Amino acid sequence: MALPRAARTQRRTRIQEEKEELILEAALEVFSLHGFRGATVDQIAEVAGMSKPNLLYYFRTKEAMHRALIGRVLDTWLDPLRAFDASGNPVSEIRGYIRRKLEMSRDFPRESRLFANEVLQGAPNIEDELKGPLKTLVDEKAAVIRAWIKAGKIGDCDPYHLIFSIWATTQHYADFDVQVRAVLGEGLAGDDRFEAAAWFLEQLFLGGLAVRSGTGAASAFDAA
Repeated sequence: MALPRAARTQRRTRIQEEKEELILEAALEVFSLHGFRGATVDQIAEVAGMSKPNLLYYFRTKEAMHRALIGRVLDTWLDPLRAFDASGNPVSEIRGYIRRKLEMSRDFPRESRLFANEVLQGAPNIEDELKGPLKTLVDEKAAVIRAWIKAGKIGDCDPYHLIFSIWATTQHYADFDVQVRAVLGEGLAGDDRFEAAAWFLEQLFLGGLAVRSGTGAASAFDAA
């Protein structure tokens, strides 16, 4: 990921660091609203409250701002999966992962939309990261899920599609927030919608992963 021009100087001042953060916050707002193609440097400068030449001292191009943001978002987005613990109880780990992903959708909706837009454009700025660090991490956690299946702790499933499904269902509440709130209406569209979503998704995924006996639904999840 490219560094802002000011970051290449030997000694960065506190003011330089603050300006870079101000610009990136403004860029996040503009990119999340308009997408990369629809965003302009002039829009970002206006939101940041800076002149265009001043902004371009820190980040030479729109692409440089976008790459810096995408690098941050990808790293943040992987944190919940990194916390997926092979030594933990499968129920607790899967439940915790669902909740962490929903919390990110609640707390970082702009970042989620920025990431989604990047992927929809073919991931030109993060293709190497997707095929490298992200794939490595997902492969590692898929192996954890396979081990749980082999040990009879959860029902059989494709671990990759399980992870994809959790991504899709949890990030929906950020990427399609306007639709969710419109459908739920004022009475159900408050912050408690995330708790309702967490409860439903836990039932959906954990119920689907229950270990089935030949006579019914003896489940390793019932005692959790």
